[in-house]
Amino acid sequence: MELLLYKIGEKDPYAILPFPEECKKGGVFSMIVYGLEIGEFEYAYRMDGPYEPEKGLIFNKEHVLLDPYAEVVTGQSKWGNQQKNEHYHGSLSRNVFDWGKSKNPLTRPEDTIIYELHVRGFTKNDNSGVAFPGTFAGLEEKIPYLKELGVTAVELMPIFEFDETSDIREFDGNILPNYWGYNTLNFFSPNGAYAATDKPTEEGTELKKLIKTFHDNGIEVILDVVFNHTAEGNENGPVFSFKGIDNNVYYMLTPEGEYYNFSGCGNTFNCNNAAVRDFIMQCLRHWVSVYHIDGFRFDLASILGRNEDGSPLDNPPLLESIGEDPLLKDVKLIAEAWDAGGMYQVGSFPSYDHWSQWNGKYRDDLRSFLKGDLWAAPEAAKRLTGSDDLYAAYSTKYNTSINFLNCHDGFTLYDMYTYNQKHNEANGWNNTDGTDDNRSWNCGIEGPTDDEEINKLRFKMVNNAMTTLMLS
Repeated sequence: MELLLYKIGEKDPYAILPFPEECKKGGVFSMIVYGLEIGEFEYAYRMDGPYEPEKGLIFNKEHVLLDPYAEVVTGQSKWGNQQKNEHYHGSLSRNVFDWGKSKNPLTRPEDTIIYELHVRGFTKNDNSGVAFPGTFAGLEEKIPYLKELGVTAVELMPIFEFDETSDIREFDGNILPNYWGYNTLNFFSPNGAYAATDKPTEEGTELKKLIKTFHDNGIEVILDVVFNHTAEGNENGPVFSFKGIDNNVYYMLTPEGEYYNFSGCGNTFNCNNAAVRDFIMQCLRHWVSVYHIDGFRFDLASILGRNEDGSPLDNPPLLESIGEDPLLKDVKLIAEAWDAGGMYQVGSFPSYDHWSQWNGKYRDDLRSFLKGDLWAAPEAAKRLTGSDDLYAAYSTKYNTSINFLNCHDGFTLYDMYTYNQKHNEANGWNNTDGTDDNRSWNCGIEGPTDDEEINKLRFKMVNNAMTTLMLS
């Protein structure tokens, strides 16, 4: 194992430091390097070892590897810039932000109204009227608006470092980046392209200022976290970190050394391996202690309950550890209680008296009823009154259900009464992406219209839906 040190922005290291054998204890390498100044260097690792793909071992001493615990990923600060170097480097953060007397709001679950948003998309349009569109600073400018709406929490779609230029595509003359962020590059660092500042290592400071201002206005900050897979993909994907460090530890592999794909994204993080479980726990504690985060929404959370061979666990160690961790005691834990491998756990997801669940049945049953499917009334009544049929056995009962009609997947509230079917042709997937089961009604005309009566009806339907959600 070697530590590589780089000057800022340089491709080749100025120092290659082998880890001294006398500093290795068990399977742990350690080293202290003196004379380095934060903000004046970047670093990475190289690791040598056996190359036996059929056993999941793919060590290669030529691979430059990003530290999974890096607090900053360099070279990612400008949106849409192709990575200049073929490898990712890490850097350190100063962690000197003064939180003052700012406190987490600790809103009761039953009083929580969550507004989900994409940090870039929320202010990138000119009509947002902010000085720093598409950034953490731009979002901070919109806090008075969000407070006026009455929301008690914002749920930020992934803000961990990701590379929007990975899998970049061109369709119909448009360059389409990997916009949404559900392809994590590093779990400990904020996305540099979401920062207005171009100062190295200052992305974290800008994010902390945003969170502090939210808290000072009584609004919690929940992060959408993607621990079910990484951006390294399958056998044909890149090697930038986890694959090169310990491929058969970090990923679920078949007996032949290939990748299980319960995420639908090429690989599946091996969440209940002891080392990976510890990694995820340290990550959550990092965001709570260093960034004062109020909650986490776990993408495809059912994967977190799968064994190393992919089978469902009756008592998943990771979910239990998260649910019972003392540092996470006051943190909201929200599960998307299904995965892309067919496991659906709405009403059966392990709770440990702490977890809530996105109630997918609420979304489906209420959408059917609200568009006029009167036979859906019995199910809709259950959803309106807390889904007791799903959560009666949970000690947290009504607080277990996160009621929602719309999220980042599928139709918006406007779409629900504007389209009978999805129209995703503009992203180049031939309308094959996303579900066809949207339970929507176009009110008589497919798509936007100048017909005043139809627009009036659509507006009424939207109001009905929002009122029903708020009264559930």
